[in-house]
Amino acid sequence: MSSPVCRVLFSLLLCGIGAAPAWPAGPKPSQELARHLASIAALAQSSPRVMIPAGDFLLGSKRVDDDPYGHWTQFDDTELPQNRVWLDAYEMDRDEVSLGEYLAFLQQRKEHPPEELQKLIWHVITIHSVSDRTLTRWPALYVTWHEAKAFCASRGTRLPTEAEWEKAARGTEGALFPWGDAPPDKQRAMFGQHHVHEIPILAAVDSLTAGQSPFGLRHMAGNVAEWVQDWFGFDYYAYMPERNPPGPNSGRYKSLRGGSWKSKPIMLRTATRSGAPPDQRSATIGFRCAKSAAPAAATP
Repeated sequence: MSSPVCRVLFSLLLCGIGAAPAWPAGPKPSQELARHLASIAALAQSSPRVMIPAGDFLLGSKRVDDDPYGHWTQFDDTELPQNRVWLDAYEMDRDEVSLGEYLAFLQQRKEHPPEELQKLIWHVITIHSVSDRTLTRWPALYVTWHEAKAFCASRGTRLPTEAEWEKAARGTEGALFPWGDAPPDKQRAMFGQHHVHEIPILAAVDSLTAGQSPFGLRHMAGNVAEWVQDWFGFDYYAYMPERNPPGPNSGRYKSLRGGSWKSKPIMLRTATRSGAPPDQRSATIGFRCAKSAAPAAATP
């Protein structure tokens, strides 16, 4: 097995995540593009939230050394060892945050979308005739970790911890993929796609119900990889607390989970971990939000 550092860097490539620096805020769009951006934002619909009950679950993987190409074999040592971890109850978005929601958020802040996103939207509208109604249900993309955190805060929510994300994706007994142990296919996940001009090939955030997780969350594998709250800890699983692990105190990368529309099946495993600099923008990165459950009222 290669070193954890090498495997994580390789995972960034599999997700389509480069090491390019963050880009500045986007320029003012043309009048025609601005009209489409406003229309996409106006069509936005918020995701329902799903309650994940308090309790323990299996996080990470058991070491497998005799089946190098099997899906149960760990992607790298960062998902070892397997732990049974307790999480308090929390809520999590059923769907990834949509492009419409993200554009509405930027509109409220009087900020323009990043240049790469503006170019993408204009291209798919003018060249591929993609409608505003279709685009509003795309997952948000080209979003930095800081912007994802700010979006969730504006809704009274937050990014999920890495442990919360994994429980929501695989259930309590360590499912290999959100839908179970069967290999990924086109009915369950958007993955393994390629376009000669690197145009994202995305599914609507509320689609592919056959691939939903045991708790009913959609696109926990593929479509876009998702930012979570934690710093990426290469050896964090070896010393993480058994209750409500918050992730390392510091780091270079923020954790990403779930793989994207470009990913190979190994990146769609619920235990596979990845990461990127928090100011990274990519056509393969989006997010969803979570919220701690309100404490139960005391019985009189």
